[in-house]
Amino acid sequence: MRTVMVANPKGGAGKTTLAINIAGHFANQKRAVSLCDLDRQQSALRWLAFRDPELPAITGYFSGNQMSVSLPQASDWVVLDAPAGFQGYKLNDYLRAADKVLIPIVPSIFDMAATEDFLNTLRQDLGGRLAKIGIVAMRIDPRTRAANMLEEFLRHFDIPIVAYLRNTQNYVNVAAAGQTIFDPPRARNKRDIEQWQGLIAWLEKKK
Repeated sequence: MRTVMVANPKGGAGKTTLAINIAGHFANQKRAVSLCDLDRQQSALRWLAFRDPELPAITGYFSGNQMSVSLPQASDWVVLDAPAGFQGYKLNDYLRAADKVLIPIVPSIFDMAATEDFLNTLRQDLGGRLAKIGIVAMRIDPRTRAANMLEEFLRHFDIPIVAYLRNTQNYVNVAAAGQTIFDPPRARNKRDIEQWQGLIAWLEKKK
């Protein structure tokens, strides 16, 4: 079993969008996938309720009321959708349980400021295991000034940007139908799927 946690202290960064599409990718690869919602709002599970049973299966699991880590063991991949403001001992427990931690960041001065303390906390808690952390730049073109600003902000953290995901309505449109960009027909989301290749390779890398 491999576990990936999607976390950011600020709401609106794209955590659930990232989590459901990670789950969608591995489900379409015929892997057994559990989508664990740690948020009391249960946005990921609400999305899953709209999913057509004919699509590749994703198992939903609510973990928001648990005092300690309890993950489904029968899955090939477990995707954790963490709530905004996730901190303290529960964050530490899930950090230890996760093989990979993805942090979506929108390149605005407000989002970067809100994320700075969180990144410092991760550096302290994980110590020499920083290789398990990756940044996903959300709703951005890598050729822009905003991308340069984000790269400069992250430079002293020594955490890689594993993907730049463009600003598009495709994610909104598929989510409204309980789908992901990886569900058929894939051709309409070809450009977005291409942007995920580095992210997927990073997730699958064992070290």
